Amino acid sequence: MFFNTLSGRFLMLTIVFIMLAEILIFLPSIARYREDYLLLRLERAQIASLALLATDEMISEDLERELLANAGVFNVVLRRDEVRQLVLTSPLPAPVHATYDLREAGPVELIRDAIAVLLDPENRVIRVIGNPVQAAGLLIEVTTETAPLRATMIEYAGRILILSAIISSVTAFLLFIAVRVLLVAPIKRVVSHMTAYAKAPEDARLIIQPTADVREVRDAELALQSMQTQLTGALRQKERLAQLGGAVAKVSHDLRNILTTATLFADRMEQSNDPAVARAAPKLVNSLARAVNLCESTLAFGKAEEPPPRLVRLQLRPLASDVIESEQLAAAADMLTFLSDVPPGLTLRADPEQLFRVLSNLVRNARQAIEATGRPGTIEVSAGEDEGTWWIRVGDTGPGLPEKARDHLFTPFQGGARKGGFGLGLAIAAELVRGHGGRLELARSDSEGTEFIIRLPKSDAELEVAAE
Repeated sequence: MFFNTLSGRFLMLTIVFIMLAEILIFLPSIARYREDYLLLRLERAQIASLALLATDEMISEDLERELLANAGVFNVVLRRDEVRQLVLTSPLPAPVHATYDLREAGPVELIRDAIAVLLDPENRVIRVIGNPVQAAGLLIEVTTETAPLRATMIEYAGRILILSAIISSVTAFLLFIAVRVLLVAPIKRVVSHMTAYAKAPEDARLIIQPTADVREVRDAELALQSMQTQLTGALRQKERLAQLGGAVAKVSHDLRNILTTATLFADRMEQSNDPAVARAAPKLVNSLARAVNLCESTLAFGKAEEPPPRLVRLQLRPLASDVIESEQLAAAADMLTFLSDVPPGLTLRADPEQLFRVLSNLVRNARQAIEATGRPGTIEVSAGEDEGTWWIRVGDTGPGLPEKARDHLFTPFQGGARKGGFGLGLAIAAELVRGHGGRLELARSDSEGTEFIIRLPKSDAELEVAAE
């Protein structure tokens, strides 16, 4: 319906408000009209009485009735020189109903008396007292009837009603056009942009460009533009992630086959007579096994999400030593010092493969950050336990994380801290720790280095919540 639209409701409210304003104007206006009407009767009665007093002769009854009829009154009393004199008189058709003294009447009293006349359909005889014109006496008093007064007041009210209706219609129409141009048209433009954008949110050409002159509508367009820009960027990123996920899954599939073959050759190396080869073969086999598991996990991740951890009791110190030893092989000679402060007897419940990946990501990030500076540095892995939690701390003496990396620390493809990095390591590590019911925190990052803390719960309750 028309009145369910913004324009229709604005039109209706405009008419209602203008009519209310006209009512507020009408009340004093009709009161002033009644007062002018009665004052005019007093003035005519005064003129008739002065014409009679100007002659010393008696006038006929017919002339007296004619004078009273022209004045529109029944009796005229003029007080001059403290003498009250009945100048003109005629029989009253009914007793006097009320007396109105216009000399001291206030606005509220005049409005009240005017409304009383409009609401009373009976023809009443009233007495009206006022001041003579040109100070021709102390007061003048007349008696008249209310029927002619009420008829003229109703006619006057009708003219005001018609005029008010015309003013309301013209004003409402002009405001209706203004609202359509200034508000409805820009709003419809915003709605049309939203509808078109909803059909293809990836298309940046459909992002709204603010053009409204009205500040509020322009603010809405700016907010919509910001939201659409962020959403389009997020959709594009998710599309790239999906494409990347497909590519990684294909690469992982082929890489798993290659690593499986390499594992077979590594098994044969364990039978070598060379002592150095025999010592290195188990570590090579373990590394290849982890790589195969990682490829299989990547393929599983492409189907759903990171698999839930398989919790077992494990000694943390040997696992941390494996991580440090792997990174030492990849580190530049004489640049990095690796320290391990993990208590020998510290046992915790975790998935060995996933925890290895978490620590490996953190230590590798620290190593690469220090190597990028070209200066020597230290990486330390320490651990301990508090009431209800195990904690693992990985700290370094590197340059610290840039501000952009801290703002998007655990967001894929946005939290990279070095050139060529994708920001996936920390995102994967944080997800794996959450799968254990724990959390990965940035303890500090400044010019003296960076420190991450892994907190794992000792109870199964938090792990169950994380699994849900």
